[in-house]
Amino acid sequence: MRVLIIEDEVRLAETLRQLMKELLYQADVVHNGQDGLDYGLAGQYDLILLDVMLPGLDGFQVARQLRAARISTPILMLTARDEVADKINGLDCGADDYMTKPFDTGELLARVRALTRRQGEILSDVLTMGDLSLDCNSHALSCGERSLRLGFKEYEVMRLLLVNQGSVIAKETLITKVWGMESEAEDNNVEVYISFLRKKLSYLNSKVVISTIRKAGYFLENSQPQEEPSC
Repeated sequence: MRVLIIEDEVRLAETLRQLMKELLYQADVVHNGQDGLDYGLAGQYDLILLDVMLPGLDGFQVARQLRAARISTPILMLTARDEVADKINGLDCGADDYMTKPFDTGELLARVRALTRRQGEILSDVLTMGDLSLDCNSHALSCGERSLRLGFKEYEVMRLLLVNQGSVIAKETLITKVWGMESEAEDNNVEVYISFLRKKLSYLNSKVVISTIRKAGYFLENSQPQEEPSC
């Protein structure tokens, strides 16, 4: 899960980043509205935490332009403004939720969890496909009685494949969501982790495999053909 934090107060932005780590989310941080808009337009985030009072474009403008560009990422606005009119304006600009500063940490985390559930990324603590299951709390990948714990990046790659089962995920998408937009990761980094996961699926004796479409990306499929129904 990847979060974009658009907040000009550096200390608060770092606090928010640490809070996202508690949820095992990765976060990118920018400190002005234009950078926030540019990052958000990439469409690679599962949630955006957006301050209203920003240098350059304010949060209302950022939210409005993201929605105009058909970016549907959930937006949680954070602001010192507590006027009802400001809340209405934020929601009308496209925000999904609105919190005033100072905020309670527990409430913020609860709202973040609610918005990511609404996005459809995490509907359950366990993701499944065929004989395979991934526990999102323990990072344990299991098949039957066999189980092993995935490293962080292995977990993120497998989670994305399971959440998007039936769809092809490009290497560029995996790099952005797992390593981050500003990372220096390249295609071979993805290939290495795909190789790790394939070996672990083989160890688990799972019928689920990671397949490749050249120049397109990866997807999960069940290698065991379904039996034809008897007449």
